[in-house]
Amino acid sequence: MNIKRLILEEFKKSNEIRSSEIAQKTGKTRSWINQIFKSLVEEGKVVLIGKNRGAFYILANKESVKEAKSHIFRFRRVFKNVELKEDNVLKDIKHETGIFLDIPDNILHILDYSFTEMLNNAIDHSGSDKITVEMERSSTDISFKITDTGVGILNNIKEKKNLPDVMVAIGNLLKGKTTTDPARHTGEGIFFTSRIADTFIINSFGKKLFFHNILEDIFVDDVKEFHGTEIFFIIALDSKKDLKSLFDKYTDTVTETYAFNTSEVIVKLFQFGDNMISRSQAKRVLEGMEKFENITLDFKDVHTVGQGFADEIFRVWQNEYPNLKIDYRHANENITFMLKRAKGEV
Repeated sequence: MNIKRLILEEFKKSNEIRSSEIAQKTGKTRSWINQIFKSLVEEGKVVLIGKNRGAFYILANKESVKEAKSHIFRFRRVFKNVELKEDNVLKDIKHETGIFLDIPDNILHILDYSFTEMLNNAIDHSGSDKITVEMERSSTDISFKITDTGVGILNNIKEKKNLPDVMVAIGNLLKGKTTTDPARHTGEGIFFTSRIADTFIINSFGKKLFFHNILEDIFVDDVKEFHGTEIFFIIALDSKKDLKSLFDKYTDTVTETYAFNTSEVIVKLFQFGDNMISRSQAKRVLEGMEKFENITLDFKDVHTVGQGFADEIFRVWQNEYPNLKIDYRHANENITFMLKRAKGEV
């Protein structure tokens, strides 16, 4: 019995064939039939779609592949974190599903960047034995979730940088260039990924950091403690965002070095109560910001700042780094007065 010929004849009756079906027809073992299919794949005659029990074979032509993938819009797999490569996982998703079929180039580039950056963080930083990867496409958007059971991103930053609490760790994370492994990572991945998404969520050790970029706001909530880190990302298929515009906003395009030289600080994440009063709070706000040339302080949802806070930023710190530019936004009338007073403008 010529098994290869039988398999190819079966494709005249069905677009998709599973090895179990051929095993049942021929009475051969599944492993033996799988070897025949493997040979057909190597000869370029058929293509394997999917993994494990959900796997099936189709004829190796563009029409068949596209048709098969067009019905597969969800991917979920648990990977062992041993020599795991983020680009190989992304290739698996593209090879086995239709999630990336016919999507606009700007969305393709955003997903390529954001997914690989977030998975690489989990691989290198989490210390987790296993990492769960999920990606799904709906009629309106594409989302992915990466979950590990490791040390927890916020807890890791807090401990490695000797910070007083997780809220300060969150504030530092949002500045950009915050990394617990500077030899291998720049700390830019989360900064840019959190800003290019429509929604971006970090859930780790009792805190949920929620970027709602449609509303241009950031929230921090207390949630049921989750040991490890869960990252969720979603973007609309018709989004007009693009990575170049985002990078241009925060990098040096004038000298064409494209260094990451611009950042912003969400001041409310460093406050205790409703107000920013002390010099120590100002120092926490500006910790690490000497790495940037242009800094914007966002005072949304901050009601008052004290003289010491304003003076520490716009006189003491500015005198120490006179070549760095500090600006602010979303400051109410009272805050604006205190900041201008510290700058000597009133």
